[in-house]
Amino acid sequence: MDHSTHHSGTTHDHAAPAGGHGDHKGHGGHHGNQAHGTTWATAVKATLHCLTGCAIGEILGMVIGTALMWGNVPTMALAISLAFVFGYSFTLFAVVRAGVSLKAAVKVALAADTVSIAVMELVDNGIIALTPGAMDAHLSDGLFWYALLGGFAVAFVITTPVNKWMIGRGKGHAVVHAYH
Repeated sequence: MDHSTHHSGTTHDHAAPAGGHGDHKGHGGHHGNQAHGTTWATAVKATLHCLTGCAIGEILGMVIGTALMWGNVPTMALAISLAFVFGYSFTLFAVVRAGVSLKAAVKVALAADTVSIAVMELVDNGIIALTPGAMDAHLSDGLFWYALLGGFAVAFVITTPVNKWMIGRGKGHAVVHAYH
């Protein structure tokens, strides 16, 4: 990540006194645990943002795959692909709206959301795959929706600490903060 881009628009004091910003080695542990407003509330907000895009894409993919009478594998592939597309698009549109070029916004969205979406999709789809009968359930079956929504809930619980850890290190949704 380009460090100068990361800090544009933030209030970091680059002329920090000894022991400040200039004295750290590398970038590990960047700014301690409260970097970039890294609170649980910030992590929850970032995770909900990601979950919203993932849920829209995943449900749309499942509806399309089911309507076209596709099998489980192509339907899940479409659902996961659309989860990434919608997950990235939420960040992409917000960053473009803030005046960033499309090319730069794509880089920000990829940096901000890739790990979060990947963890969320791995957990969510793992829950669905491990729930007996869920893979064969139809959209009209309660089991389908219970497994899907349960998977989203578990994915949220697991992804939130991942996002908090990443934001605290200047990664993940922290790269979007420069554009807010």
